[in-house]
Amino acid sequence: MPILLILIAVVAALSVRSFGAASNSMAPTIIEKEKFVIFKWYLNPTRGDIVVYISPANPNTRYVHRLIGMPGDRIQMLDGHLHINGQPVKRVQVDKYVSGGQPLKQWSETLPNGVTHRTLDIMDKGFYDNTPVYIVPDGHYFMMGDNRDNASDSRIKSGGPVPRDNLVGSVIFCLSRSCR
Repeated sequence: MPILLILIAVVAALSVRSFGAASNSMAPTIIEKEKFVIFKWYLNPTRGDIVVYISPANPNTRYVHRLIGMPGDRIQMLDGHLHINGQPVKRVQVDKYVSGGQPLKQWSETLPNGVTHRTLDIMDKGFYDNTPVYIVPDGHYFMMGDNRDNASDSRIKSGGPVPRDNLVGSVIFCLSRSCR
């Protein structure tokens, strides 16, 4: 029995890794330079997970974004409001988020599976506030930053849907505060 516990401890230690956010694309959830821990053995990705993944366009770059779309989903932004499979995602405006002394619109968004998180809206009529419908291919996922007007995510041409093999791990917690 002690050998099994040691083996479990070694596997757990090898499957957890610390990263840091290089940008504010996940604000207010994870802010620039904030350190977080991921679980590397990522078997069952689910909508709403915060995921570290290898960029499909540049294998030397890792991003951290929220998994929004599952294989087969239709994702679209209409007037800054996320739609999944033709349905608007439930959202409620909450207290403003202050960044650099500037108050920004902040939303509490609830995905179809019940995962609730905060998103930021820096500007009305932002570049990705109105998009075509993106259909997530089999074996791929659609990622979006919580800072919707400041994220290089699956909505941009060089981003696109992320192949399952590019998933590195799921963020399990931030080192300085809660980031789930």
